[in-house]
Amino acid sequence: MLEQWRYVHNLVVPPAAMSLAGARTRAGRYRLVNAYLGEELVGCSTVRPPAGDEAVATVIARVLPGFRRRGLGAAIYEDGLAHARGLGAGAVETCVLAVNEDGLRFAARRGFVEVDRYVLDGQDDEWVDLRLTGRAGQ
Repeated sequence: MLEQWRYVHNLVVPPAAMSLAGARTRAGRYRLVNAYLGEELVGCSTVRPPAGDEAVATVIARVLPGFRRRGLGAAIYEDGLAHARGLGAGAVETCVLAVNEDGLRFAARRGFVEVDRYVLDGQDDEWVDLRLTGRAGQ
């Protein structure tokens, strides 16, 4: 399961590629789920549990390029969002690689707004943090 999750993660966000050991560490802290169409791997998700005074959870949905624009991302996202809310999330955020225009549009259509852009130390890739707002965020 972790190897498949890692495959999707690394393909969709190569600047954040991780080893199997890194995925194991992440699985100890977060909910990692793979998504399938029949028996074919099509995507994955990460849900970071609520934290802080606002109980902010992070929901990240990833879809392999060949399966985008079929509603699969919406299904992956909705599953992650429901899980985050079930954990008591007071707010929901996501993180998207800035060059991923599809991902940014996907987030905007679901009510996310940009709250921060940054480049991690020692790297060149820009990341965008977004927060679910308005009625969609309740």
